[in-house]
Amino acid sequence: MQTVSQGFEERGHDPLEEGRMIRRLQLMMNLVMQTIAQDGSLTVEEASQMIADAKKAALAMFPDKELAYEIIWRPRFQRVMRDRFRLV
Repeated sequence: MQTVSQGFEERGHDPLEEGRMIRRLQLMMNLVMQTIAQDGSLTVEEASQMIADAKKAALAMFPDKELAYEIIWRPRFQRVMRDRFRLV
């Protein structure tokens, strides 16, 4: 399995740029989770669309890392949706 660092190096990316992109991804995902958790006017459909858009953006930044998204971010989004909307 290839790491994010290896993928960047193979494509000729700077490790500093990799770090920036990872931090940008973390900030974006955390912002989406906080918005879902705190915005009382948000509907389930709107929250689901935000999550889908965040996944699309994450995969645009890191195209070969869908498995990493599914392992790291999907459970977190599921948890925030369950807590916010009392989903089972």
